[in-house]
Amino acid sequence: MMAICGKWVKAKFLFLFVLLCGGCSTLGVQPWERDQFAREDMALDNEKLDLMLNDHIYFSKEGTSGGRTQGGGGCGCN
Repeated sequence: MMAICGKWVKAKFLFLFVLLCGGCSTLGVQPWERDQFAREDMALDNEKLDLMLNDHIYFSKEGTSGGRTQGGGGCGCN
């Protein structure tokens, strides 16, 4: 009796595992939906004022200019 219960429990866990793994398989971006990511408001850095303030904070703290858009740390080694 315990062996049968153990098999059912394993089967239930296996079914649940397969269901969870396959549940998101249909999610994703379809080719006809990719234009939504190209919109300007979907950009990660669409707030120009925030970017300017972050750059100012960065070069004020680090003593460098250019911030995140230029390589190098201001030491002249790059």
